[in-house]
Amino acid sequence: MKTVELEEYLKTLLKPELFDDYCPNGLQIEGKDEIKKVVFAVSATRESAEYAAKVKADALIVHHGVFWKFHGTRTLTGPFAKRLFPLIRNEINLFGYHLPLDGHPDIGNAASVARTIGLTNLSPFGNYKGACTGIMGELPTPLQAGDVKELLEKKLNHQVLYSNPTETDGMIKKIGIITGGANSEWREAFKLGLDAYITGEMSEHDYHESRESGIHMFAGGHHATEKFGIQSLMSLIKKEFPTLECLYLDSENPA
Repeated sequence: MKTVELEEYLKTLLKPELFDDYCPNGLQIEGKDEIKKVVFAVSATRESAEYAAKVKADALIVHHGVFWKFHGTRTLTGPFAKRLFPLIRNEINLFGYHLPLDGHPDIGNAASVARTIGLTNLSPFGNYKGACTGIMGELPTPLQAGDVKELLEKKLNHQVLYSNPTETDGMIKKIGIITGGANSEWREAFKLGLDAYITGEMSEHDYHESRESGIHMFAGGHHATEKFGIQSLMSLIKKEFPTLECLYLDSENPA
């Protein structure tokens, strides 16, 4: 398919214009006009760029791209250059979708995690500058907090940090999810009366504040909680465009 066709499909699907993000969403590096093979990964790293070049991919689609407002202007030198050169030299298109892939109600990171752990009655959750970046839902049968932690560790294949509330019922049914680095959004789950909040990272003060507020907070790793959305996107693209060859590259990222 043509690069412009894939770009338009992704734009229509993920609706980046709805999000006030801190990075550009969409085509970040322009490459070949024709796409036959696509690599999917959580992040555009030197590893994923070199892998895309090695397998002769025409595009790399990621959740975390290479341009961020907090980095400011960057010269194409040093490690940053070495990350991009495999893409540029081999004319590999780089597509990055950050918040749009977090909050998509069907294939987003949060929605994918929710379905992976069996939540039902899913609805949008978490407001970031007017756009929802998460999902909330219910376990079909309430579970003990320890069982939820065990379930998460099994599904994420990652250690889960857990802030055990000091004074609350240990049963969990209603859960809010925002993947990645949404440490402080447990407050939104608490405000809505949910039993638990799942994200990727947990700060020292959020550990204490969430447990003292009586909400169960679970942090399963930034990468570990955000590998599901990009895989859901890959599955959808394989279904919609069966002639495309699609490959997923995982990363040994413990964070």
